[in-house]
Amino acid sequence: MRIETGPTNADFPLKTPEYEAPKTFGDAAQAVAELQRLYDQGTGFLRDHFRAILEGAQVTARLRAFYPEIRFNTASYANVDTRLAYGHVSGPGEFFTTVTRPDLFANYLTRQIGLMIANHGMPVTIGVSETPIPLHFAFEEGYHVPGSIEELFDRPLRDVFDAPDLTTTDDRIANGEFDDSPGVPQPLAPFTAPRIDYSLHRLAHYTATSPGHFQNYVLLTNYQFYMDEFVRFAHKTLQKGDSGYTSLVEPGNVVTGAGQSGPSSGTAPVRMPQMPAFHLTRPDNNGITMINIGIGPSNAKTITDHVAVLRPHTWLMLGHCAGLRNTQSLGDYVLAHAYLREDHVLDDDLPIWVPIPALAEVQVALQEAVAEVTGLSGYELKKIMRTGTVATIDNRNWELRDQSGPVQRLSQSRAVALDMESATIAANGFRFRVPYGTLLCVSDKPLHGELKLPGMATEFYNRQVSQHLAIGISALEKLREMPSERLHSRKLRSFSETAFQ
Repeated sequence: MRIETGPTNADFPLKTPEYEAPKTFGDAAQAVAELQRLYDQGTGFLRDHFRAILEGAQVTARLRAFYPEIRFNTASYANVDTRLAYGHVSGPGEFFTTVTRPDLFANYLTRQIGLMIANHGMPVTIGVSETPIPLHFAFEEGYHVPGSIEELFDRPLRDVFDAPDLTTTDDRIANGEFDDSPGVPQPLAPFTAPRIDYSLHRLAHYTATSPGHFQNYVLLTNYQFYMDEFVRFAHKTLQKGDSGYTSLVEPGNVVTGAGQSGPSSGTAPVRMPQMPAFHLTRPDNNGITMINIGIGPSNAKTITDHVAVLRPHTWLMLGHCAGLRNTQSLGDYVLAHAYLREDHVLDDDLPIWVPIPALAEVQVALQEAVAEVTGLSGYELKKIMRTGTVATIDNRNWELRDQSGPVQRLSQSRAVALDMESATIAANGFRFRVPYGTLLCVSDKPLHGELKLPGMATEFYNRQVSQHLAIGISALEKLREMPSERLHSRKLRSFSETAFQ
């Protein structure tokens, strides 16, 4: 049955919620509560009207609600601890950001707003922005529209509700391409609300888990072997009861709590998603999320584009690589301290001449974890681990091309390993100000004709994956003990930066 929607043109009067005037707050928790109230008011307005139309109500107006926003004004320079990489603005001016999902980002927003108020001694203003909330982003997680919209409306949905607008859904802020002219209000945060909403929906699609389950410490891998081992580790850890971890969340939002023999909620998907995620959770969200990103730089960019909006404290790449030195053996580790970028997927966002520095805190944690798990240290550790340049390429079968060009570049760069994801993940960490690191395991040596024989692969994976994963988990747990202010390094901040981390 089609629903009559009134006039055939789109010139409806505009109808919005009855918003109150902006309010100022000197308390971060109160400011976040107001953001939540405004967000609920706007999204509730859109959902209520949409459902009314589905039930037969006549459309007599164009329906629009707006994202809440944070505004901050200061006329002076802040006298702050210069060791802090974030939490303050560099000088006088007006600063703002739109906000979505205050429920999901409550801890983050409270922390960022609290630092602004403390460092500047000035309140923030909470009100309604000029950015419409697309109907698509107003629904609760898991809501499904019954039937086809085209069968219910006799006009385009965009005549009545706002749709996502790509002009407000981009990475100009993170890429440093926003207008920083004097007198122009500057961004407070690296992402706009529509950009965050877009990524939250993509995360749910790619990983088959709710964004609310993602943890602050992230492991990325390109092999399902690691995921299987992570699930075994998680179940074993949860049975201990004293680990600090409270649940394992698997695709389909299947939740198994500490001490439980089986899932308490969720439904496993019929088919695994493109990039399945598993979350070993803690109440403070400082647990571990692990994602199988699959193979290739495109996948690596895609998932980190979206995970970045959650503002994790670290992401690490654990995967296999080609060893490029004759002195390496299968099963050796490579700790990346530099990257040769031939992945090309980020060339338009981060030119290849931009260096991607190693982050001392992450490097130290990874090296200490290798030493502890393997029982080796000092000079003995060099037998199984090298630090060096990791090359990332976009051609899995690079060995089939003329070797003179690639081999010469690899040699000139001093590369010790080659893969298809690590440099992309590190570069996107640099671009989005997310601390990053890479620890790879040598699985073959194509330049030296040393490939795994039939049967060797299974034995190799069974032997190395458990140890490699234990190293990654240990490294993240070491980083978790560190204050987040130290992790979010000044190395990742440019000349003109947002106040929010």
